[in-house]
Amino acid sequence: MSKNIAIAGVTGAVGQEFIKILEQRDFPIKSARMLASARSVGKAVKLKGRDYPVEELTENSFAGIDIALFSAGGARSKQFAPAAVKAGAVVVDNSSAFRMDPEVPLVVPEVNPEDIKKHKGIIANPNCSTIIANVPIWPLHKANPIKRMVVSTYQAVSGAGQAGMTELLNQTREILEGRKPTCKKFKYQIAFNVFSHDSAIGPNGYNEEEMKMVKETRKIFHCPEIAITCTCIRIGVPRCHCESINLEFKDSITPDEVRQLLEHAPGVSLIDDQVNNRFPMPLDAADRDDVYVGRIRQDESIPDNKAINLWVSGDQIRKGAALNAVQIAEKLL
Repeated sequence: MSKNIAIAGVTGAVGQEFIKILEQRDFPIKSARMLASARSVGKAVKLKGRDYPVEELTENSFAGIDIALFSAGGARSKQFAPAAVKAGAVVVDNSSAFRMDPEVPLVVPEVNPEDIKKHKGIIANPNCSTIIANVPIWPLHKANPIKRMVVSTYQAVSGAGQAGMTELLNQTREILEGRKPTCKKFKYQIAFNVFSHDSAIGPNGYNEEEMKMVKETRKIFHCPEIAITCTCIRIGVPRCHCESINLEFKDSITPDEVRQLLEHAPGVSLIDDQVNNRFPMPLDAADRDDVYVGRIRQDESIPDNKAINLWVSGDQIRKGAALNAVQIAEKLL
């Protein structure tokens, strides 16, 4: 059945990805409402051959809407999502506003689609780095419970939105032309550089991004006892995150068993060519739905073959944000 949808934050990087994915997956749309800040009013967005004017996002934007896809930032989600629910819409929210609310399902469709039916009007989309890790880890956890995860992320600038991607390109041009790079979106130069993720450091010494991965994974897996530690790093890549993941399991497991489990896992593709040293790269994952997995090897520092190392790459804008939300909306159908 066709649905009336709204996209809040349609002019941003994830909002534009919503448009592309809805078309590519032929989501059944009766009508659409394109919502953004006042400065974007007057623009038009084309979806499935029809032009829609961009309207200002207000509390009165959701009359007649069935599903609202939000990617307008946490503050706007907190302000406007309740109004959308009151008007009768189901909100799929891409911000961090509701993720840890015990009344709000936090969903990766390949992992916990059954949680969608528990919603009370709002469903939260997890953090991008959490999604990209969870998709390949879940089938392993189902087969052999994970006791401990150690994750190091290498995160693309797209996680900071279109402004992050623009800054990387501009700085690269400036440096190659012999000019001083201009830092606006990021505190430090990102072109030809790597730095700790640009989120606030908490009293425990971990930044917000790291703690999101810890708390969200435990909630999605319904497994609060998993020991998780993360280090999140920003790198000068446009839109695909990479992650080094070390997993310690309850029972012994081999790399071949891991490959067998992942070979047909939903949302996962293997690139694990040890002979040619060919493993997942951001170039592989860009504009693709799957999370790519490779460098599957035994962690020989843990006895009894109970630990495995993985390397993954996934598109931050796509599976890390817009695609996951659209998949949730598809489940709502």
